Amino acid sequence: MDVGGSHVTAALVDPTAPGDVLVERGADIDPHAPLDVLLEQLTGPARELARTRPVPGWAVAMPGPFDYRAGTGTFAGVDKFQALAGIDLRGALAERLAVGPDAVRFCNDAVAYGIGEWAAGAGARAHRTICITLGTGVGSAFLVDGVEVSTGETVPEEGEVHRLTIDGRPLEDTFSSPALRRDQLRRSGRTSSVAEICALARAGDDTARDVLDTAASALGVALRPWVERFRAERIVVGGSIARSWDVVAPPLRAGLGRSADHAVVVPAALGARAPLSGAAVVWQRHPDVSR
Repeated sequence: MDVGGSHVTAALVDPTAPGDVLVERGADIDPHAPLDVLLEQLTGPARELARTRPVPGWAVAMPGPFDYRAGTGTFAGVDKFQALAGIDLRGALAERLAVGPDAVRFCNDAVAYGIGEWAAGAGARAHRTICITLGTGVGSAFLVDGVEVSTGETVPEEGEVHRLTIDGRPLEDTFSSPALRRDQLRRSGRTSSVAEICALARAGDDTARDVLDTAASALGVALRPWVERFRAERIVVGGSIARSWDVVAPPLRAGLGRSADHAVVVPAALGARAPLSGAAVVWQRHPDVSR
C-alpha cells in the first residue's frame, strides 16, 4: 500500500518480481476525516483486492513523521492525519484487513520509492544509489545494494535531504513545487503550475527558464557534498517534476558539478508504482521494518 496525503493505492506484487504490479486499486482519502472513516478509506482498496485472492500480508509506505517499527505516528507539523496520531495503526489496519499484526509492516514512502526504482527501475540495482523525489517537498533515499543508509557521516541527518539548507534557508524553500510556483509568481506576476512553468521554459520563456535554472542548480549544489561522501554511482530523480527532465536535468547537473562525473544522473522510470514495488521488496527482506 502507498499512502499519500489525499490518495491511497493498494497493489498485489510478487516480491520476487517487484517490477510486476499484478493488480492495483486506488481511492481518494480525506486526511482530515474522523478516525473510523479514515481507516475505512485507507483500507478500502486493499480489502477489495483481498477479496480476489489470498494475501499473506501488507507492506505500507507511509509519510512521516512516523515510527515505522512501532507502527505509530505523531504527524507533528503536518496538517493531515491528525486522527491517526498516537494510535496503533498496525493493529487498526490488521483488524480491518483480516490479518495478524505481524502481517502489516511499514516503511517510509520516499525510501520505498527509492528501493522500487533500485530494484525494478532507473536505479538498475547499482551498488550505491541516491534517489530524490521532488514534489510538494523533497524526499530522499540513500541506498547501498538497495538497503537504506540513514546514519553515519556519508548521509545527511537521518538520510533526509529536506533537512539541508541553501543560503541558510530550508532546501524546500528553494526547490519544491510550492517554491517554484512562488518564484514564478514573484518574477512574472502570473500564477502557474509547475507543469506550466516547465512548458514555458521549454518554449523559451526566459522567466520560467530562470526560475527552473536557479532552483535546480541550487539543489545540485546542496546535494554535491553528499554525492561525493556517499560515493554515489547512480542518482535517480523522481516525482512530478521529473516528467520535465529535459528542462530540469541540465541545471541540476550543473549544480552537481564534478561530483556527477562518476555518477549517472537519470529520471525515475516507474512513476507512481515505485513505492509499491519498493514496499514489496521491503516485505520480502525484513521480518519487520523499516524507517
